[in-house]
Amino acid sequence: MTLPVDPHCAVNMWRVPITLSIRLHLLTPSALLLGASLLTACQDRPAVAPSARTATVEVGVVTVSAQDAPLQLELPGRLSASQVAEIRPQVGGLVLKRLYTEGTLVTVGQPLYELDAASLEAERARTAAALQKAEAQVAAARAKVARDAELLRANFISRSAADDSTTTLRQSEADVAVARAALDAAQVQLRRARIVAPIAGRIEVSAVNAGALVTANQTQALTTIQQLDPMHVDIVQSSTELLALRSQLEGPTASRQVQLVLEDGSLHPQPATLQFSGVTVDRGTGTVTLRAVVPNPQGKLLPGMVVQARLLAGIDRGVLLVPQQGVTRSPTGDATALVIGEGNKVERRRLQLARAVGNQWLVTSGLKAGDRLIVEGLQRARAGQTVTPVAAGAAASAPKVRQAASGASAAR
Repeated sequence: MTLPVDPHCAVNMWRVPITLSIRLHLLTPSALLLGASLLTACQDRPAVAPSARTATVEVGVVTVSAQDAPLQLELPGRLSASQVAEIRPQVGGLVLKRLYTEGTLVTVGQPLYELDAASLEAERARTAAALQKAEAQVAAARAKVARDAELLRANFISRSAADDSTTTLRQSEADVAVARAALDAAQVQLRRARIVAPIAGRIEVSAVNAGALVTANQTQALTTIQQLDPMHVDIVQSSTELLALRSQLEGPTASRQVQLVLEDGSLHPQPATLQFSGVTVDRGTGTVTLRAVVPNPQGKLLPGMVVQARLLAGIDRGVLLVPQQGVTRSPTGDATALVIGEGNKVERRRLQLARAVGNQWLVTSGLKAGDRLIVEGLQRARAGQTVTPVAAGAAASAPKVRQAASGASAAR
């Protein structure tokens, strides 16, 4: 006779039938007691149904739906002053004094430098004297013309002599005009000895000090004035994307406002306004420069700073946006995602992505509205596997297994 064998009992490690042929008198009392206790334990243990060991993985899903997405572009840009004036002398001379404080705001017409004007003042005085001499000659010529007219009526002089007097008067009047123009030029040169600001803005460090000799139209600028409110933002855009951008800007939902992200990640409080685009494509880079104007009342923005320009070119209606954590890349670089199909079986889909919208991807193909996309538990799910879907955020971070048999926990 063979003893009943329980497949789940610990005594099955022997896997040897025990028959009555074993002589009981050869067993010690201790061995008999051990065998009896093992058989009792195996008979008291409840049988576990095979379905209790079948488990499904719990994953978090989101339902894909059509929605509106802002068509936002983020492009690199560089700030520049709206106006720049390099200050150079228009007359030569020694710099007597600097009349401004470096780094401050100056107004139009504010004096900046004073040059030695002694030679210019002498030239003005000379031209003024020449004008007086010409005016005196005009007075004498005019008196002679009047006398010759009386003598001509009395037939004391010829018509030719009277005409010569008139010609001399006209030449004297022309000399007066020349002398007056020379005096005006001398006065202009004299005023230029006092260099003033042509525009309003913030002035840079002076390149010369008192006592320096400067010349007219020299290459080195004495200083520079930059108008910092408003400022220009030069944005570089590829010529290919520019064509699409122009069509989007013509749409009903388009906006020409540009939000600037500064180098420290902060946003400039005042939005910029897109003004125009360049008309020439750079042959080396294939790009076109767009220009926006941004207010800068606090002077926080400085020329040369690099910013990120966010342009809201419009709104895409009825597109599919999915969380980025639900999209992975294959070894070949293709975008893939896991979705739950019929019977809660996992399916792998290949996606076509257009662009990122915040922390989401805009999907153009591979998904449709109503699909259940797995975003949590991706490391536990495999294509073809049956899973238990729950709403994203409800699934625990650790693997959870739903038992098919209600008594499985008691079996353990």
